[in-house]
Amino acid sequence: IFDAAKLVLVAARTAPKTGGIDDILTLIVYGKEKNNIAKKMRQIAEERKIEGFKRDAKNVRDSEAVILIGVRGNLSIDLNCGACGYKNCKEFEEDKKKLGEDFIGPTCLFKALDLGIALGSAAKTASLLNIDNRIMYRIGTAALKLKMLPEATVIMGIPVSAKGKSIYFDRSR
Repeated sequence: IFDAAKLVLVAARTAPKTGGIDDILTLIVYGKEKNNIAKKMRQIAEERKIEGFKRDAKNVRDSEAVILIGVRGNLSIDLNCGACGYKNCKEFEEDKKKLGEDFIGPTCLFKALDLGIALGSAAKTASLLNIDNRIMYRIGTAALKLKMLPEATVIMGIPVSAKGKSIYFDRSR
């Protein structure tokens, strides 16, 4: 699993990035750190009364490792597209970013797209290696609150496992 997880990080790292600028951040988490994510997810479930956090926390506990993929979404690429809601990239970068309920924003649209491409490449690679996985935003919420990728403004998590059946899609047992 850990050898496969390293290859998954390679896929995220080498995924195409807007303008060739790499603001993707990655980390493999296991053991105590992985369990801390699950604990934080259970805490968020209780605070917000959202069962999905509790369900996904169980998946994290039952996984061998979690792959974190984040992005420095507070940076721009100087296209001045306005998708962030600012007049130009300079105005976007100079304004103070704020922690919302889950992530820090606003986020540059192109950085968010880069994150999505890196996540897709990572999940595809895990699948090609026959490693069960699922992209989960709730893992990223907990990881951000735990400051596991300190420069990231948005983080997603991909738990990985190799059991008799995927624990991430058939959650009936």
